[in-house]
Formats: sequence, C-alpha cells, structure tokens
Amino acid sequence: MSNRFLFRSALSAALLTLCFAPAPARADVSHARIVRLSLVQGDVRFAADVKGDPLSDSKIVWERAELNLPIRQGYVVATDNGRAEVEFENGAMAFLAENTVLEFYDLSLEDAAHSTRLILRQGSAEFYVNPARSDYFSVTGGDFSVQAEGKTTFRLNTYDDGSDVNVTQGHVSVLTKNKNTPLEKGESLTMHAGDPDSMTVGRLPVSDEFDQWVSGRIDSAVTATNAALQYSNSYAYTSGFGDLYTYGSWFPVAGYGFCWRPYGVGFGWSPFDFGNWYYDPFFGWTFIGSQPWGWLPYHYGGWIFQPGFGWVWTPGGTFIGGAPIRWRPVTAVWVRSGGLLGIVPAHPMDVGSRTPLNLNQGVFPVTQRGISSRTPVNEPEHWKVDKHPPRQALSGTLVAVEAPSRVSRTLASESLRAAPGSPARQSGIVYDPAERRFINSNVNSSASNEVRNGVERTPASVSGTATSANSGANAPTNRAVSNRVMINETNRPIPSRAVTPPRTFSPPPSAPRSSMGGQAGGGVRWGDSAPRSSGASMPRSSGGFPSSGGARPSSGGRPH
Repeated sequence: MSNRFLFRSALSAALLTLCFAPAPARADVSHARIVRLSLVQGDVRFAADVKGDPLSDSKIVWERAELNLPIRQGYVVATDNGRAEVEFENGAMAFLAENTVLEFYDLSLEDAAHSTRLILRQGSAEFYVNPARSDYFSVTGGDFSVQAEGKTTFRLNTYDDGSDVNVTQGHVSVLTKNKNTPLEKGESLTMHAGDPDSMTVGRLPVSDEFDQWVSGRIDSAVTATNAALQYSNSYAYTSGFGDLYTYGSWFPVAGYGFCWRPYGVGFGWSPFDFGNWYYDPFFGWTFIGSQPWGWLPYHYGGWIFQPGFGWVWTPGGTFIGGAPIRWRPVTAVWVRSGGLLGIVPAHPMDVGSRTPLNLNQGVFPVTQRGISSRTPVNEPEHWKVDKHPPRQALSGTLVAVEAPSRVSRTLASESLRAAPGSPARQSGIVYDPAERRFINSNVNSSASNEVRNGVERTPASVSGTATSANSGANAPTNRAVSNRVMINETNRPIPSRAVTPPRTFSPPPSAPRSSMGGQAGGGVRWGDSAPRSSGASMPRSSGGFPSSGGARPSSGGRPH
C-alpha cells in the first residue's frame, strides 16, 4: 500500500508541475500589420508586392494613391510633384517630400512589438518615432541604416553619390557594416556612396520649408490625438484618433460608452456614402473613406443605429481592457440572398457567421458601380453572411499611372543649406515666406515662367498641386526636385533607367527579437536580405486580422 501511495503522490506532483509550470516562450509573429496613408498632396502613387529596386523594374504596376489607403508590407509609396504622410499604429509618422520613393520593406509583429524597417530609395523623408517598450524602427538609405532609439525625429536624404541624416529630436544610431555611430539632437551625419571612411558628423543644417511643414504636421497630429484619446481607455492604438477629434463629436451612449459621429451629416447619412473600393489579393475588398477621418471608423470598432442620431461609430471592445486590436478591410458584414450581394454596417457585437445585428436597419446592395441606397429587409432569414465576396463584386476605383521618374541629386547641393554663419549664407539663396520656398534673391521674384536654382517653375506647376482633392494650405507650390536647393538644370527629373544608374542599397539590418527587450543596440544583426517572412503568409479573411497592436499599454507609445 505504501508503494502504491508513493507512486500516486509522485504522479500527482508531476501533473501539477506540468499544469502550473510557465509555458515556454513562443513568438507570436504576424505580418498582418496594416498602416495608413494619412495625407496626400499632389501627385502620389503606390505599388504593391515590390521586390528589389522599384525604379528599375518595368513590370511593376503603379496606381494613384488615395487618402486613407491601407499599406502593408511590400508596398512602395512615391511622390512626384506632391507630398505624403504615413501614420503607424502607435502614432509614429513618415513624411515624404517631393520626388521621394519609400519602400515598406518589413511591417511585422512579434509578441505585441511592432517591427518597422523601411528603405528610402530616392529623395527626402522625415520620421517621427514614438515607440512602445519593444517596438523597433529603422530606415535604410544607401550604405547605412538609421535606427531610432526611443522618441526621436530625424530626416534622411538619399542622393546619387551618398546619403545624410539630420536629428532634430532625441537620438538615433547610424548602422553600417563596420560600426554603429550614435547621433543626438542637433547633429548631422553624411557619407559618400561606397566609401565608409568618408563618414562625417557635423552640425544640423538650417531647417528648410519641408522641415517646417513637418514640424507643423507633427504638432497638429499629437495635439489632436491627445485630445481624442480621453474617449478611449487604451493607448495601444492611436492612428486616426486625432482626425475623429477634429472632424466629429463624441457623446455617451448607454451600454456602449463614448460613440462618435462626423460633423455636417444629416439623420439619413450612411457610413458608406462617400469613399472608394480597392481590392488587395491578401485581404480582399477594402473600403477607403474619402474624408480625412475615413480611416479608424472603417477598419476598427463598429456601427450602431442610435434613435435620434442615426449611425454612430463606437470603438466597441476593440480598445477596452487590453482586448485584441483587429483590423478589418471594412467595418461591414457582406451578406447574400440568392443572387443579391450587399453589406450591412458591422455591429460591435457581431460574431462570426451569425446574422448581423444591424440587418434590421436594412441592406446596402452591392453592384459593379458601388454601394446603392439602403433597402429594407422584410425577410431577414433569407440573408446569409458571405465571408469571401468575389473579386468581380465591385469595380476598383484606383487608376493606373506611370512609374515615378528617377531624379538626379548630389551631395554638392548641401553647401547651399549650411549652418548659420557659414559662407554659403551669403550666397543669395533665401527663404521667401510668401512663396514658402527657397529662392535666389538675385532673380526677379515676379517672373512667372523661369528657372530658379535649377527648378523650372510655371503657373501650371503651381496650380496643378493646388487643385488636388486633398491639397490644403500647406500644399507644395513648386516643382522642386528636392527640399535641398539645386543649382543647375542637370538636377531636373529624368526618366527611370535613363541617365542615372540605379543606386546600390545595403540591405536593412535585422530587427532584434522582442525577447531581447527594449530598443535594439548590440542585438542588431546587419544585412538580412529579406524580411523574416513573406507577406504572402498573411491570412485572407473579411472578419479581421490577428492582433496588430497588442494589449500592453505603455507610456512610451503615447503621443506627447
């Protein structure tokens, strides 16, 4: 008996150990991250599933980018005579100047930490980074990569013969194959292509109009986001909240907490009245809200019909209590009755393939031309959920465009943007507040069709940007090849694959695993030639994607 008792005791102890022992760490890796094109001014285009240099591949299909376009890993955004802004989940932002090409090389998620690796193929871009505890953010330009170390703002410029980076806030690490070089606020690093020994660190150049524009955009976005987050009790996801504060109002609804409704809409307004549809092979049909606020309500949370108000949006359970943040191609449920296809605004309590709770408010029929007016539903049982609407259900509204041009730029133009007190300050190049650009003060400023500083400026080039549907008071007002002042006609845009040979780019460094904790540093490995997983591994589901934000509130990820 004693032996049997001892055996049972030992077996019970072993089972208890297995049940209550901590589970082994298992990386939750997902490439389902989706970020947002949050501002479009002038000519902006994009391409999907790009591999290699997007300026050298004639087979790439380019399309005109629209405000609130969803961007995933493998996308490339390019500007011509325009500017663009991209907003990430935790409030980080990327700003593209004119004639800039930015590749989204790696957008991945591991253990609730965002890994972002970008490649600046051409032009100038500025980055505002405010990472959560284990997020990783780097940008590669030419022969080095810039790795953000905490909250920082920096600008990267890529030229034919080199690259430079300017740090205006916080600090970064500049990573090359041979060493890591730290940079702090007020410092600038320059390196010639193919010559690591040419690396020099100096003072920050004088800010130009693009820097000032970016600073204003950051201040506006951070202020509006902080004001809007009072209506949400989680800071794991902030993208788009600032627009809700600016373009609508919040009010409490019994059982749902604070709900939101846009300004200027009547009682009969429908959530899908204004916008466009775009088909991506990985997540199917997605709705692109054409309003500035048209991101968050169409991809997160849900809609309820409130008597006396009409349709209102609620974050629902998306942001409450650390619940998973799930991105949807559209906050609607696809339904079918026989040969009829329609959508119903998604209720925050809809579950799986059950009949959508908002079906009693009617169905919005789907045709090749788009979404029709609401149709009452007399027999709800005849409508079934369709999880995979066909590719031919709608006609996409995005327009194919030509590939962006390769633009020749050299480091020599940097001398015109030297620090105060340098000889270049006497060169006659001054900033004209009226025109919001740098000009040659020795040239007659009233000329309407002339060449200034190597940039041809005509009335058509000015009005062309101003007529953009998304242009505003800060829209670009000239066809400047870059934000650095150019000095001769050889710096004008030239066709891709023509005179200037493709620039060789070093591969981005590997992002450290989240188990290393914190920002990178010694854990960074240089030169992995591809993201850790192909974007093709993304699941295709109209019901939402795996968590893309995590449940870890952190003051490090909040805007300040």
